[in-house]
Amino acid sequence: MAERVVLAYSGGLDTSVGIGWLKDATGKEVVALAVDVGQEGEDMDVIRQRALDCGAVESIVIDAKDEFANDYIIPTLKANALYQKRYPLVSAISRPLIAKYLASTAIALGADSVAHGCTGKGNDQVRFESAVAALAPELTSLAPVRDFELTRDKAIEYAATHNLPIAQSKKSPYSIDQNVWGRAVETGFLEDPWNAPIEDLYTYTQDPSVTRAPTEVVISFEQGVPVAIDGKKVTPLQVIQLMNRLAGDQGVGRIDIVEDRLVGIKSREIYEAPAGMALIAAHEELENMTLERDVARYKRGVESKWAELVYDGLWFSGLKKSLDVFIEDTQKYVTGDIRLKMHAGSAVVTGRSSTTSLYDFNLATYDTGDSFDQTMAKGFIELWSLPSKVAARRDAAAAK
Repeated sequence: MAERVVLAYSGGLDTSVGIGWLKDATGKEVVALAVDVGQEGEDMDVIRQRALDCGAVESIVIDAKDEFANDYIIPTLKANALYQKRYPLVSAISRPLIAKYLASTAIALGADSVAHGCTGKGNDQVRFESAVAALAPELTSLAPVRDFELTRDKAIEYAATHNLPIAQSKKSPYSIDQNVWGRAVETGFLEDPWNAPIEDLYTYTQDPSVTRAPTEVVISFEQGVPVAIDGKKVTPLQVIQLMNRLAGDQGVGRIDIVEDRLVGIKSREIYEAPAGMALIAAHEELENMTLERDVARYKRGVESKWAELVYDGLWFSGLKKSLDVFIEDTQKYVTGDIRLKMHAGSAVVTGRSSTTSLYDFNLATYDTGDSFDQTMAKGFIELWSLPSKVAARRDAAAAK
């Protein structure tokens, strides 16, 4: 039996051309592996056949939508994870899941290597290979675009010469990655950061400038997990799919960012994450009601570090696993309802309710009869400011 390599197959330009390119460069048979993580508008049967038409000896499709939602998106939501405070890790969280199936499929088939379609400039090469190294260190990782100089213009020419059934062309050069958590668009005219994005780039969101009536929903959480919309029970996958539609129809979740890539360059990226941005806004506000002050403050720093680790391809790292334990512990009391109003590209919390809330009306009210003893405040301030007062006296004496 000929040696085989398992290729993470998306159905796009680079991985479609990569099938033949890998075979020519290594002499190995190529098995295409497509993992369904909720790619909007993509027929996985079509993708499976496309891989065969492009020369794969076998084409495998795995439905991992629920696993992706439960085990990758929900932890991301609990972490309120936004890289550079804006990007909800759309592509970054799908890579460790795909890498897991790459490794397990290669082992099951007796292959000694896996492959991906990433360039040497991107983050995904690190995410795939770091994950595979953590899960199956005996496997070798190959990258035809990076290792065998398969540039985009060569790929387009190769596809045309070999009549490969792919959509990219010189007239439509965008690189697109998408899953149920969002959509990423790059390259083409977007590489000039002065160029404004055009409406044709977007598919998950409607134009937020078009006049529409607002959409209001009530999202119910249990221990940090969204479990119902307007009282109707939903699975994590269902709530993400529903919020993609409701928030997307209001233009929520468009992100235009110059991003600091792991490899050291800056890259201009366009993202759509309607469900992601709406759910994070709701979840974070419920935490404001239910987390103790010091826990909430500390968690903000953990969230930033968690997002950086995941962005940098360290999903299976020891530090990320340890931070997971902390984040999970913070979610014990994150239970309640959030009313969210979505309109003209924004998602705004307009109401909160929780049986585990730390908000005490009798302490917070300024009306007569409140239970807060204001006479304690003067002594508290004196003690709180005492270190500053002592230091100020020392500084004044030293300045003489």
